[in-house]
Amino acid sequence: MFTIGDFARLGQVSVRMLRHYDALGLLRPAHVDPWTGYRSYEAAQLSRLNRIIALKDLGFSLQQVGEVLDAKVGPEELRGMLRLRRAELAETVAAATARLAQVETRLRTIESEGSMPAAEVVLKSLPAARVAVATGLAESFDPRHIGPVIGPLYQELHARLGTLGVAVAGPDIAWYEPEGDGALGEGIVVHAGISVSVAPGTVPGLEVVELPAVDRAATIVHHGSMDRVLGTVQTLARWIESSGHTADRLGRELYLNSCGPQEEWVTEIQWPLG
Repeated sequence: MFTIGDFARLGQVSVRMLRHYDALGLLRPAHVDPWTGYRSYEAAQLSRLNRIIALKDLGFSLQQVGEVLDAKVGPEELRGMLRLRRAELAETVAAATARLAQVETRLRTIESEGSMPAAEVVLKSLPAARVAVATGLAESFDPRHIGPVIGPLYQELHARLGTLGVAVAGPDIAWYEPEGDGALGEGIVVHAGISVSVAPGTVPGLEVVELPAVDRAATIVHHGSMDRVLGTVQTLARWIESSGHTADRLGRELYLNSCGPQEEWVTEIQWPLG
């Protein structure tokens, strides 16, 4: 099972939203610790979460979402609903375009459930990495929240390295942490890292950190824009659970190719295992 923070990342929603769905009875945790009250979720529950988000983005109220889910609407019928909404969104303001793309991402993930190939997952160790880092805060794991934060962080960091004369030594690495203490706050701390060879504290004005090696991590390669990484991340989650492993903490993103059009990007999703 996954903590509420891990599950929020896998579903690209906020912790606050998961708590709200629990309170409404739309998506109950698989387990609640009777002593701490901490919620835990199973990978199988991603299917219901995908449907909740897709229907909500269609304009359904949460009460209507519950009624539709209880009626067990299938992927084909759900696709028909999404097509109607897509026609409406195409006529709205440009700001709605990003939401439309996310609806399509949820739809593709729903349709591919049960046929996601786990052979793409590789279990391996991760070497230690030395990175220059810039940090920001995003509202949730939704790409519409992550993108506007991590993009400027990388632009700023690359510019700073150029000004300071520090050479890039390898691929970019991003990782995430919950805001605040271990109780998981509402926001997501976004770390944009660039591989360098300089030691921490040796270049004024540049924060350099050492990412520790990881003994075991489940990894999968995502091709294309990170706006459509949802299916890839959820494939990894299902593999972790079905293989009897547990996720140790929020994972990393290793950008093997992040130059040129986003459709040509190659990113390795890395999830340390407990």
